[in-house]
Amino acid sequence: MKICAICLGVVQTGQGQAIFTAECSHTFHFGCISNSVNHGNYLCPVCRAKWTNLPFGQQNFFPNPAFEVPRRQPSVRRWSIVEPEPNIFSDDEPLPDGTADPSSNASSGRLQNVSIKAMPERQAVVASESLSDFSVLVGLRAPPLSVDALRAQRAPIDLITVLDVSGSMHSSSKLDLVKRAMNFVIDNLGPSDRLSIVSFSNQARRVLPLRRMTDHGREDAKRAVTLLVASGMTNIVEGLKKGVRVLEERRHQNPVASIIFLSDGLDTCNRSPNELDTPSNSPSYLHLLPASIRPGGMEDGQIFAVHSFGFGSDHDPLAMHDISDSSGGTFSFIESYEMVQDAFASCIGGLLSVVTLELRLTVRSASHGVEIKSLSSGRYASEISDQGSQGTINVGDLYADEEKEFLINISVPALANTGDERKTTLVDVTCSYKDAVSNETITIEGDLVEIVRPEYVSPVDMRVNLEVDRQRNRLRAAESIAEAQRMAETGNLRGARALLSDRRSGLRASDSGQLGDNLCMWLEAEMKETEDRMGSRELYERHGRAYALSNMSAHGYQRASTRGNDSAIGSSSGMDAPTYCGYVTPNMANLVIKSRELSKAQDDMEE
Repeated sequence: MKICAICLGVVQTGQGQAIFTAECSHTFHFGCISNSVNHGNYLCPVCRAKWTNLPFGQQNFFPNPAFEVPRRQPSVRRWSIVEPEPNIFSDDEPLPDGTADPSSNASSGRLQNVSIKAMPERQAVVASESLSDFSVLVGLRAPPLSVDALRAQRAPIDLITVLDVSGSMHSSSKLDLVKRAMNFVIDNLGPSDRLSIVSFSNQARRVLPLRRMTDHGREDAKRAVTLLVASGMTNIVEGLKKGVRVLEERRHQNPVASIIFLSDGLDTCNRSPNELDTPSNSPSYLHLLPASIRPGGMEDGQIFAVHSFGFGSDHDPLAMHDISDSSGGTFSFIESYEMVQDAFASCIGGLLSVVTLELRLTVRSASHGVEIKSLSSGRYASEISDQGSQGTINVGDLYADEEKEFLINISVPALANTGDERKTTLVDVTCSYKDAVSNETITIEGDLVEIVRPEYVSPVDMRVNLEVDRQRNRLRAAESIAEAQRMAETGNLRGARALLSDRRSGLRASDSGQLGDNLCMWLEAEMKETEDRMGSRELYERHGRAYALSNMSAHGYQRASTRGNDSAIGSSSGMDAPTYCGYVTPNMANLVIKSRELSKAQDDMEE
């Protein structure tokens, strides 16, 4: 009995599968070996003999490099799967008229402006008192997108999907579920958006160049997805290198560029044997990644956000989190394979609603003696300059309706002379960004933040503003999860659980917690779930680590991620979003609900 060394299935005539016998006499299913060759493997998987006669037959789908596509008939060139890739990926499809010059889109209707709110932790401070740690809450909210102008008022995207097609993706219908999710992504991209698909196993291959998602582009993209076959080992480094090359070497650029990266296992090609045995630290191979996505790889220059999706319980959460965290992307943990389409839907729901670009928040001292001490900016780069008189936070791109909140910690001086006004102006707040439609640089000024300085302050005036209290609770919850995760990595699971339990009690005792605030209830549930997943070493390594890291990712960038068995809008058991779910935007929720409705309809048809 002959066995296919790729899928380990029986190779036998009469079973409806084509068979390929190599010149070294080893036999394989034709589909299995064709996919292996498609990924650049020209050696026999059994004896490593170099083949001169390669299996032809399957087709890959690449457009004419010139992209001179007639209106009636697309000019599409079918390449053999063994034809070498170009040395430089400069064969991306040109942008449609008007996209290359964003200012020409101004006729689509200008978006509303970003809104700013700013408030002190309390409205009154005794005139004779000086404070070294006083908080000002600054919040930003991006403008909404109307449904009828969803594509006209948001920035088009260049999206690269880097997909694991190693042998382990063959089990539990994982690859079939990913193909279904990819088709959902393809169907929801617009004609100005461009998509490239990179698959990786032993090696990486670009199976679709950067194509516009017109009707013909979608057709070619779906063909490329259909041809994906699981085999071989897992080479994460090569997959991400190739995905980054597609973006770095393109001739044309959409305003937004991002990478979706999915894997279900450890990098078996670049990890050392010791790291494969004990994957409890960030792997050493991360230095092999391109500087534009590598942790600590590039201080200046373009960074491409990588949104990582750990698929199942055997992926490498530490590596995937590090890659996303350093590049400005999110890390999602897909515990249930069936949730992959919802997870992708949530991610592209944000990426397909970018309305502001390169947002920069600036806070300036407005009175002598008011000094900016620290900026609680999470994972966003921040800087305090001019001896504490100015602070900046680089927020970057915002999704429609997305909110960000930051605590600015300042010092408040005592008043030397108490006049009739008895007020202190603390800070002024501005933000600047590029409008995604017109590419116009816009500057927004917020109201000055002031406090009154009476001779005496009543107990009522000493109460902390509830919005400031909520933000403090969010920061404490994020810090608690991160601290517990670090303790768990050292083996101190009991200490990690005790820490989370204690911090949950503190959250409930806060002013907003006692009022039953939705954010506080969500934070407590999240901390309790993290605590439960640290119940034992086996439980933590199986899914507790990934769950904690996906929470840390979401809090660090105040951006929704998929965590465990819940998507960004909650459990997939229902169609509607819950009362509160942190960081989820309306467009994210709408696409997840659309994904669930589509999955239900498809399941009903199959029954």
